[in-house]
Amino acid sequence: MNEQQLTEQLAALFEDLKSATWKERDEAREALIAFLQSEAAPKAWLEFLDKERKTLSLELRWEIDEILEALKEPEPEEPEEEPEAEEEQEEDDPNRPLDPSDLKLVYDDPRGLMLHTSKKGDRWFATQVNPTTQQPQTFELQAAEVEKLKASLQGSPYWALGSGASLLT
Repeated sequence: MNEQQLTEQLAALFEDLKSATWKERDEAREALIAFLQSEAAPKAWLEFLDKERKTLSLELRWEIDEILEALKEPEPEEPEEEPEAEEEQEEDDPNRPLDPSDLKLVYDDPRGLMLHTSKKGDRWFATQVNPTTQQPQTFELQAAEVEKLKASLQGSPYWALGSGASLLT
């Protein structure tokens, strides 16, 4: 394959990931990783993905982050005590960027609204389908918005069991 064909194949795989439903994303992500791990894939394409991720929704950014992490070359292991202490401080920062594993589902309405809380701290996030892109979009809620949502959704049957969030008013 020449470079033009490889570029077109990358663009097609990237579009597949962007247009995939949440159920299809794992397969699309794995196909993109396999393509980028081939010897024919130049490193400049990783820069392309990193640049493009900034224009995507939060959930697709997470997918691109997973791809970039899977393609990252392992660094030589050297025992370092100071960076570990810094990592612990970063994890304790309640305002640090979160990934999906940092969120706990507390409300799931099949009509399209999901609410999450951060496992550490008291940050709230909502996920809804963006009407223009038809892709789920996750965004952080302000305290006033959280209180309004809790009040309007109190008594709803869609609160996640065991979350305790429906009782928070």
